[in-house]
Amino acid sequence: MSKNFPDASPETLAAQALGVTEPLTGAVTPPVYIASTFEREADLEYKNGFIYGRPDNQTVRQAEGVLTALEGGAASLLVASGMSAATGVFLALKPGDTALVPEVMYWGIRKWLNAWGAEWGVAIVYYPNDDMAALQALTQKHKPALIWAETPSNPMWSITDLKEAARIAHSVGAKLAVDSTVATPVLSRPLEHGADIVMHSATKYLNGHSDVIAGALVTREADDFWQRIVGIRKDIGTIMGPFEAWLLLRGMRTLHVRVRAASANAMAIARHFEKHPKVAQVLYPGLPGHAGHAVAARQMTGGFGGMLSIRVTGGKEGAVKAAAGLKLFKRATSLGGVESLVEHRRSIEGPESPVPEDLLRFSIGIESESDLIADLEQALAAV
Repeated sequence: MSKNFPDASPETLAAQALGVTEPLTGAVTPPVYIASTFEREADLEYKNGFIYGRPDNQTVRQAEGVLTALEGGAASLLVASGMSAATGVFLALKPGDTALVPEVMYWGIRKWLNAWGAEWGVAIVYYPNDDMAALQALTQKHKPALIWAETPSNPMWSITDLKEAARIAHSVGAKLAVDSTVATPVLSRPLEHGADIVMHSATKYLNGHSDVIAGALVTREADDFWQRIVGIRKDIGTIMGPFEAWLLLRGMRTLHVRVRAASANAMAIARHFEKHPKVAQVLYPGLPGHAGHAVAARQMTGGFGGMLSIRVTGGKEGAVKAAAGLKLFKRATSLGGVESLVEHRRSIEGPESPVPEDLLRFSIGIESESDLIADLEQALAAV
């Protein structure tokens, strides 16, 4: 595809999976390569470049190729989960290094850092997600090797100014890694704003069908730090399975359609409930009143994502009651699928969570917006 159509849009590259056809039959759907080992030539070489299934796989390579093109990077790595992707970056740091990470972020990464950061000899320092002056001050004080950003951040959906964060990171020789799971390359390409590495929980929007656990990393440059991450995947064995890679490849072919539909639904819901009497606050960067709206509008194109949170009147009791009354929304963990989900995050994350008790997190799917609004209306009526 890229050879025949060098100026093809990201939508076209994704929909045609880079235009690759299976050479034996001409099939437009790539096959699944499930081999765990490969035959040597008579001279003991591997002329096709494949040695063993733990470090490499052709189906994984194909999915990585699509993701690299979508993010505009130099190379990608697919691993077994979003946590594998995130921890792979931190494990590539060296003992004595410092990492600056946001105060509000995916709780699984936060929990892992608190439990294992010191064990690995890496100091973890937290900064306010949207306060670049505070980040600048902490960077000057701690001289980090890595700044981790998550934007929009889960589940408060605050926005980090990526261009400024990159400037701050690079001023002290640090890498900027961005969890862009919610934005996806459809709405934001962090590498274009100066980020060094982009991370995705590919379980979510990249796959989009709630049937794969996967993680992804994309780099701006295949430098020494990236090679450390590549080595971690190879030596620890966190590569994703070929069938999962095939499902992910299938999912990415409809990525643009799904993300845009979910974003449109989320915007409609956010606007509808922004001044609802049973709603204390709607957290969605697409709303002009959101603290990060101006930055989001500058670094996100085509929408503000399918994730939003609602703070329900009546505190925790009101939020839990509203979630219990929903009929169309599924009460389930995860996000980014075609079906709409709701979750009371404080109950999931525990007492140390910074998330308010009255907050419900919504992953908006691609159903009819009127059906989703009607379901939430009837649930809130009981609060």
